[in-house]
Amino acid sequence: MKRRDFLKKAAAGAAATAAGATLAAPAIAQDKLRWKMVTAWPKNLPGPGVAAQMLADRITALSGGRIEVQLFAAGELVPGHGVFDAVSEGTAELYHAVPSYWGSKSKGILLFGSQPFGLRADEQFGWLAHGGGQALYDEMYGRFGLKPFLCGNSGPQWAGWFRNEINSAEDLKGLRFRTTGLASEMCAKLGMAVQAMGGRDMFQALQSGALDAGEFIGPWSDSALGFYQVAKNYYWPGVGEPSSAEECAVNKEAYDALPADLQQAVAMACESLYNPVWTEYSTKHALALEKLVAEQGVQVKKLPDDVIVAMGNAAGEVIGELREDSDELVQRITESFLAYRASIAKYMTYADNGQMNARAMDYKY
Repeated sequence: MKRRDFLKKAAAGAAATAAGATLAAPAIAQDKLRWKMVTAWPKNLPGPGVAAQMLADRITALSGGRIEVQLFAAGELVPGHGVFDAVSEGTAELYHAVPSYWGSKSKGILLFGSQPFGLRADEQFGWLAHGGGQALYDEMYGRFGLKPFLCGNSGPQWAGWFRNEINSAEDLKGLRFRTTGLASEMCAKLGMAVQAMGGRDMFQALQSGALDAGEFIGPWSDSALGFYQVAKNYYWPGVGEPSSAEECAVNKEAYDALPADLQQAVAMACESLYNPVWTEYSTKHALALEKLVAEQGVQVKKLPDDVIVAMGNAAGEVIGELREDSDELVQRITESFLAYRASIAKYMTYADNGQMNARAMDYKY
């Protein structure tokens, strides 16, 4: 969007907000709310862009049409990196993005999206729903006038696309690498030159040589962005993000103004999409990976063990710093995450880990 056009739209939005007593006032008079959803994604990007549209449609459906949600992709109303502020300030009523983009607001926010060597998709939801995480999520986002919900998950992300092979932890030093969230801090501790950028910018940077490597999501979404055209080495496991939760945040004033049944409609729209979004990622990642290898010559490679151990040690330092953060709320979020991680990890040794190890054994099936 041209800067001139953006400023015109921003001015118009500000005038409209100032004219009403609340965000929803003009729409309430007509017995229908028309909400704007801004997203961090290109329109219909496989994965998050598709999930954002699903959420907009589901809120509209579950509210019986009393909340009509119009989606604006990244750059259509505000830039992708500006959606948090846009909803906080009332330019739009809700956004679809990931918590890992908001570390500049508070380091504690990052834990609600993903944690290096942290929680899987089901565990992340379990922490919020059953381990006390949602109350902390609400408390943190409440500082910014937002009501947050998890509404999807990409599942395990990948270590990334590398122009050259990685044979040891030494090969990471000085590597120009795109990632986000707490994984950025983990990588920086390993001497990597970390850069934050969107998926399309990552492709251009890999193509020009401005980046040596980068991670975005996984095979389905990464295929659509064409990373395989400029970097053929695709490394796993993505220990920087064992899962990556997607979120919807609603302007708290607008949410609090809703009657109870519409608040429930918004909450259930988010919650009901978590599993469908996660399982769609998993299913389509698997199919996309097969095509990347068979048709595009992608080389799937495992990170060497010493690299994984080095990353684990660096991640431990990052979490240790969060435990000592000057913000008492960040400390409480970190301790809650660690307590849940320890408890669920013990059980998973017998449960899911045991099943996956058994499935990988050599037998006829």
